[in-house]
Amino acid sequence: MKKIVLLLALVASAASTNPIQKVIQMLSEMQAKIVKQGEAAQKAYDEYSEWCEDRSKNIHFEIKTGKAQVEELKATIESASASIEELSAKIEETAASISANEADLKAAIGIREKEAAAFAAGEKELLEVVDALERAIGIVEREMRKGGATMLQIQRANNVAQAITVMVDASMLATQDAKRLTALVQRSSEQADAEDDGAPDPAAYKSHSGGLVETLEGLLDKAKEELESARRSEMNAKNSFEMLQQSLQDELKFGNKDLAAAKKDIATSKGTKATAEGDLAMTAKDLAEDEEVVKTLHQDCMEASEDFEAEVKSRGEELSALAEAKKVISQAAGGAEGVVYG
Repeated sequence: MKKIVLLLALVASAASTNPIQKVIQMLSEMQAKIVKQGEAAQKAYDEYSEWCEDRSKNIHFEIKTGKAQVEELKATIESASASIEELSAKIEETAASISANEADLKAAIGIREKEAAAFAAGEKELLEVVDALERAIGIVEREMRKGGATMLQIQRANNVAQAITVMVDASMLATQDAKRLTALVQRSSEQADAEDDGAPDPAAYKSHSGGLVETLEGLLDKAKEELESARRSEMNAKNSFEMLQQSLQDELKFGNKDLAAAKKDIATSKGTKATAEGDLAMTAKDLAEDEEVVKTLHQDCMEASEDFEAEVKSRGEELSALAEAKKVISQAAGGAEGVVYG
């Protein structure tokens, strides 16, 4: 305080007007300047405080939003992972089903081809047998009308096989037809032995003019029945195959459709997961930065508040010192501040 008074006194000694008045005026100007600086500092501090508050609200909102986004992205990743696992199992199962159906269809086609080939061969053989029997019956009936030594030999035969041999020897029946008829007679005889129901053996016949014809006609009826039965069996087998084929083809069609849809869905899920993982990494990074900003923001704002309080205290002390100086000078001057020096 003494130093301030001494300084003011030196200033006053150089003034041409009343020095005391001049000193007091200077002190008042200094007070006004300090007050003005304080007002400017207060305004700046108020603005900074408002910025700190707004920034704190915004950053906390961003942190809250970021945490919610992190949880949402984690849920999306978890859901996509579960979907990928489920779709992978479905793809594996569907692919296995398709493979099995393809194998079944291939096997069914192979069996059908063999059945059709066997039927075609059997049908051809039976048709040839029917044709041979019809020719043989016609020959016997013609020879019966003509009579003669050959017919006598046929009537003396003990069985159909012997009669066929006579007809071949007499060039009445082709060797190939004879083989077919002999095979039919043998097959019919074996079947009769197996059934053993008391019915006459088709290989034998009574030695009279109509006995051979009746026997051959019986064999013809039997051959036609076998042909009809074979054709019915072939039709049934073909129908069954076509139904099975249609069923397997439908299963393959829907299976391939489901497989394509599952592959598309799993690709979508993988894309969703990858995108969510990328977004999660960025969001987590931003969240960590925001949390770090909160720490530095709080520290910076607290330091600014402490600095402002220190400045306010310092300005208060300066204003108090100036007020005290003015008081001391006024008291020491004893009313001399009104005197004007020439």
